[in-house]
Amino acid sequence: MQQLKKHLKEIDGKSYKGYKQIQGTYSFRDYKLHIDYVQGDPFAAPSKIRIRVPEAKRSIKKEWTTSRSRRVYTEDTLTRCVSETVKKHKSNVKGSGKSGDVGMDQPGQEVLERTAVMIEQDSTVLCFTVGLPANGRRINGKEAEKLFFEVLPSIVEQSIMSIKDEEIDQACELADQYDAIREEMEKNDWEAFIADGSVLPRESGISQRPMKNAVPFESPEENRVSISLPHRTEPLTGMAIKKGITLIVGGGYHGKSTLLQAIERGVYPHKQGDGREYVITAPDAVKVRAEDGRKVTNVDISSFIKNLPHGTDTSTFTTEDASGSTSQAANVVEALETGAGALLIDEDTSATNFMIRDERMQELVAKEKEPITPFIDKIEQMRDELDVSTILVMGGSGEYFHAADHVIMMDQYIPHDVTARAREIASRYPSERKKEEFSFGSLPARSFLPATIQAQRGKKEKVQSKGMYHIIMGRHDIRMEGLEQLVDASQTRFIADLITHMNKQGMLKKKETLKELVDAIDKQIDAEGLSFAAPFRNQHPGELARPRKFEIAATLNRIRTAKVEDLR
Repeated sequence: MQQLKKHLKEIDGKSYKGYKQIQGTYSFRDYKLHIDYVQGDPFAAPSKIRIRVPEAKRSIKKEWTTSRSRRVYTEDTLTRCVSETVKKHKSNVKGSGKSGDVGMDQPGQEVLERTAVMIEQDSTVLCFTVGLPANGRRINGKEAEKLFFEVLPSIVEQSIMSIKDEEIDQACELADQYDAIREEMEKNDWEAFIADGSVLPRESGISQRPMKNAVPFESPEENRVSISLPHRTEPLTGMAIKKGITLIVGGGYHGKSTLLQAIERGVYPHKQGDGREYVITAPDAVKVRAEDGRKVTNVDISSFIKNLPHGTDTSTFTTEDASGSTSQAANVVEALETGAGALLIDEDTSATNFMIRDERMQELVAKEKEPITPFIDKIEQMRDELDVSTILVMGGSGEYFHAADHVIMMDQYIPHDVTARAREIASRYPSERKKEEFSFGSLPARSFLPATIQAQRGKKEKVQSKGMYHIIMGRHDIRMEGLEQLVDASQTRFIADLITHMNKQGMLKKKETLKELVDAIDKQIDAEGLSFAAPFRNQHPGELARPRKFEIAATLNRIRTAKVEDLR
């Protein structure tokens, strides 16, 4: 502490670059302070520091880390406590630019594995960003002293030192229940589980917080299951969606898309009080949609689209500007290539000509003149040949009734099982459309060709995330607005770091398929944590959160300069 005070007095009033002298480790009464990175300018990205609190000062019970889920929930609880304290803390540090700003990654409704707070063997590490104080572009040592000796100790004292063990105990109990539900789902071949009493509607279109006074979820009798959970006296009841083809139908504004959105986010655990903490989806369920204008590179979409005019080869289809139907076909095939076990689709975000072609259109436009084989002719083949389920919101066409294993109708946000009624209607009004394909076709197995991802910008390599749906790679933009299961900007930051890491390590030069590559990354995160790909691996890793392998693969598939080869 005294050494840091001495440094700050010595550099007070000097050029801002003099702050570089304070990089290093300092011992405080209750923790160690690591100043890992110092910003070059008061208006630049803030500096990075870590505070390492030893076990003797903030004890971490062994039972909080006995399973992966418990560790993630515990770290999440601590992160929320510290980040909320940071947000509420009123700093009296003055200066220009970002002087005195203290930041920490702020979790949303989902419980994600993060680097903001990391429990290590003998300590708990908190990762912050701070704006080092300045007057103009000169060091303000007195204000910096306030920052390090008043503001940060106060935040630590009011958060991690003050949080009650009971809060963490409750989070660990929820982690145990989450694991128990997942185990029950695997045992019974359920793709999703929605607990009775869940609150599915969200506060607004731009907020993931639960809507007040929303209609609570109530499962249909035919689909209701009961699960005995740890730390709970009464069994938990709810609706199970089994493997196969499930249609979600109903009138407009009755909750069809709301249910699907809850299911698509159910691939992640949720915090206590979210309303969806017991809405859980198989981890390999992937939301796919039409995505006009996306880039597609060497994807075999011939299962859905072939015989294009001018003889374009759709077994290695490439375009800089995909249409609605070709983008949705590519998204489906890429998801299956990466190992998706279920597809989640909403008609509202689908291309109509990709989803359905009725008998009148078949009569008017002969098959030899129509290159698109609609999804309706592939949905059963995916189930029967590939063991891939589909959960589909469909309110505008009854053509899918004959293929559905289960039909759920939403009526004023309450679900009803109408499978028998849908089958009776399908038999009473048989479809006259002709099935256009009788097997699914091939799936690609692609790898990246050596040195095809170029991240150079001038003399420097640059891969940088900009918000949740944008990565700048060299001179190229990667746009990811169509990845609806990407839920946090910190996941995007991890993917940007990962691309840089893969380039440096030569991971894209190996003859691995894309699936093998992302599976290996998943295993490496399990073994080493998120910071293995961070630029400051053994220091401050940055604000990172774990994405699924499907979002990593989907991002790689959107890189404009990537070329992939068909290994078949």
